[in-house]
Amino acid sequence: MKAFRGALPAVLAAGLATGALAQAPAPQVRRTPAAPATPVPDPAFEAARAAFEALPEAERRGLQDALVWTGDYNGVTTGAFGKRSFEGIQTYQTRTGTAPTGLLTPPERIALKREAEEARRAARFRIQPDPASGAVVGVPEALLPKKTAIPGGTRWQSADGRVTLDTKSFPQGETSLDALFERATAAMPGRKVTYKLKKPDFIVVTAETAGGRAYIRYAEGPQGIRGFTLGYDRALADTVDRLVIAVANTFTPFPDATPVAAAPAAPATAASAASGPAPRPPASGMAAAPALPPLPGATAEARPAATGLRLGGGRVLTAASALESCAAPRIDGAVARIERRDASGSLALLSTEGLPGGSAPPLRTEPVGEGEALLVLGAQAKGAPSVAPASAGAESIYAPLQPGAAGAPVLDRSGRLVGLVARFPTAPRLIAGVMPPTRYALVPGQAVAVFLAEAGLPAGADRGKAATTLGGAAAPALGAVVAITCPR
Repeated sequence: MKAFRGALPAVLAAGLATGALAQAPAPQVRRTPAAPATPVPDPAFEAARAAFEALPEAERRGLQDALVWTGDYNGVTTGAFGKRSFEGIQTYQTRTGTAPTGLLTPPERIALKREAEEARRAARFRIQPDPASGAVVGVPEALLPKKTAIPGGTRWQSADGRVTLDTKSFPQGETSLDALFERATAAMPGRKVTYKLKKPDFIVVTAETAGGRAYIRYAEGPQGIRGFTLGYDRALADTVDRLVIAVANTFTPFPDATPVAAAPAAPATAASAASGPAPRPPASGMAAAPALPPLPGATAEARPAATGLRLGGGRVLTAASALESCAAPRIDGAVARIERRDASGSLALLSTEGLPGGSAPPLRTEPVGEGEALLVLGAQAKGAPSVAPASAGAESIYAPLQPGAAGAPVLDRSGRLVGLVARFPTAPRLIAGVMPPTRYALVPGQAVAVFLAEAGLPAGADRGKAATTLGGAAAPALGAVVAITCPR
């Protein structure tokens, strides 16, 4: 259980690598990039992944949920196998005195689920509808026996007041996600925001004080905003961190619109809502974040079908997979023509009239190292592109991407383009509207360089100056990212 001490902020927070775009070199400068060495996959990881992915989805999700309850896994229960699942299984095996192979044998799976069920029963964890807020949430009733009504929701609290779980709802139009996010992340004496995330349809914030922690998440849907806040004494982290993840994995803000499934482990710190009094802070001294207001109008905003990278001259580079079911793509509302595809069917070049200019980013053709920190820029229907942290794998990346990420550019710390996201699932399993960290195939930079050369387009040149911070390097690249939509 010690692995969970301080794990919550780390689970939800990740550093963003950023990079800068550079001017393209003269078209006549062409070099055939050397073939990159193929990264050697970890045999133990690949064997464990193959065995795990061969199991039925319900079994995979059940095993991840069991690892949460045993305190060995601190991620969302999606059934997808990644580094965190692998390490969680190894932690469980080490703790129970077996070889840490990362591959669960049938007897180990039985023992794991038995231990998890005992922990779940001991916590009296019950997934239940909350009529006051309209959400569905899992509540550890043994820890939180006190239940009272609060404006727009329900409060469950421990007998000593050191742990508080609040659900909260706001009708559509009562407040805005921007206002909630600003209040939740505002500087306060003695309080540190450890993670913050804002998407078109949800926000997440975690915070700490000297005595406590807060985990909050709010999501928007047709009925308004719904979410929960969980504040607790830091001294209880070994026990409560695990329960926070369990609560988040079962939270469903709009059960009428989404099947009740594991909800994402996305926190959010609330700020006092205009519609009612702020929740009373836990006895630990951590100010319970005031309730977050609802997200404005995100439901009317269509998600992009894919992401493209402007190359100049009205041309946009994207992944060919994004166009498989889109016969008439549009960019900035204008009809886009599919100009060419590469022989492997991985890349596509679009062209459209009146598209503002752009320049190709500097290309990196050498392979990235396993685990190297990367950055993915994904287009959104409105506003600035989203920025997601990623880690490199064997011809892949592991990242928390959202629908529309096919074709999204992937940058390294220096702002060089290491490739494009090759494909996004056509039927992704979203958890409360969010896609959890997942492994995605990558169209490597070398393939991009070859494709651009065949199209007679210059590849970007690296100016040789690496960014000093991940955040600062991505800024120039953001302006080259565009949303590709597909009218239905």
